[in-house]
Amino acid sequence: MKKDLRSHWSLRKVMAGNGMLYPILGFASCVVFIYMSFGDLKLSRFPREQGLSFVERNGTRFFLDGKPLYVNGWNSYWLMGHSVEENTRPKVSAMFQAGAKMGLTVCRTWAFNDGGYNALQISPGQFDERVFKALDYVIAEARQHGIRLLLSLVNNLQPYGGKTQYVNWAWQEGIGLSSSNDSFFFDPTIRKYFKSYILTVLTRKNTITGIEYRNDPTIFAWELINEPRCITDPSGDTLQDWLEEMTAFVKSIDKNHLLTIGLEGFYGPKSPKKSTVNPEHWASALGSDFMRNSNITHVDFTSVHIYADQWFHHLGFEEKRTYVSKWMRSHIEDCDKELKKPVMFTEYGLSDQNKDYQPAQRELLYRTILDIIYKSAKKKGSGAGALVWQFFVEGMAEYSDDFGIVPWESPSIYKLTVEHSCRLARIQGLLQENENFKQLCSKRK
Repeated sequence: MKKDLRSHWSLRKVMAGNGMLYPILGFASCVVFIYMSFGDLKLSRFPREQGLSFVERNGTRFFLDGKPLYVNGWNSYWLMGHSVEENTRPKVSAMFQAGAKMGLTVCRTWAFNDGGYNALQISPGQFDERVFKALDYVIAEARQHGIRLLLSLVNNLQPYGGKTQYVNWAWQEGIGLSSSNDSFFFDPTIRKYFKSYILTVLTRKNTITGIEYRNDPTIFAWELINEPRCITDPSGDTLQDWLEEMTAFVKSIDKNHLLTIGLEGFYGPKSPKKSTVNPEHWASALGSDFMRNSNITHVDFTSVHIYADQWFHHLGFEEKRTYVSKWMRSHIEDCDKELKKPVMFTEYGLSDQNKDYQPAQRELLYRTILDIIYKSAKKKGSGAGALVWQFFVEGMAEYSDDFGIVPWESPSIYKLTVEHSCRLARIQGLLQENENFKQLCSKRK
């Protein structure tokens, strides 16, 4: 899927000026000093009192330090996997550095890998500490670059394990109720597996920063599951019950962070918009329902994906672009008037494998999407942000898909991204108080 930077864990600053040439400190003082200087080198670069605040929600908007927050961000699902080995970690640093240079503030990434190669969770409740330390690194490195993370906890799809792996685990132990992937949502044993996973991740103490994940404001929010569907129960009752239970469980452990579901945004079988806004009839029979699911008390903001080129195969590009505007405005209207929560378009993209694809189409579609976010933000509406799927750095072709972009290799997308970051920064008043945005946007007024 979707430059070689030196590691941030250099010891040079710690080693400099340690004062050990001053014997008048006395033996006890020296011992204390040596411990403080060398005893926990990893923590020294990340003081607990660094002053980051948690992102909060008030009505239909995000707030940070009492001021409205609008998000321009991206997806890089691969960060944890590339942080396991020392030789691939520089790509993670490079990606965060590039995001910060474009004025991006939130990155969505996987906080899961269940079973398989470099699995975080090897089997139910059993974790690979190497991989957990890789996730520690991702969070610490994001903090270093001023990026916050939207961390997804499980996949509805099979890549990186997903609900299929949970079902297989229960089946292999002879205690699974069904071999259906959807038993992930109703099997009591599998629910216990997933709750155990949630508890372990949220209470994890970062080995680099010393901060428990649930207490780290570097994490923008938790996403419960990527693109949940339960097609064996199109009524939506099974998924709704699971969501109510799991969102309450997350909040019982972590009251600091925002929580979203990870929905695609389709309207359910009882929604009047199933035939007027959904792409086609199949979208209302997936067991999910944007309005019903998002209205759960513990869900702080709604999530929507945008893939018109995957949903329609008979429409031309301009027709799809028109549909995207309708799709977005519908969800913003829902959140403005009924749900009274922010909406994040947490994935949007355009495949370069479409038969009629032309490179200029990406800029046109992405500009359409970002313009709608900007207009909502200007009106203090619920359109709180969008995250492009997906960004990479050079040399990652084997991890990319037909949506992947190396930003600096696509000048039009790079320029559009920076422009959008700057206009959101102006709305938030960041140009006066944030030196990075002041420099980035000074030439774009």
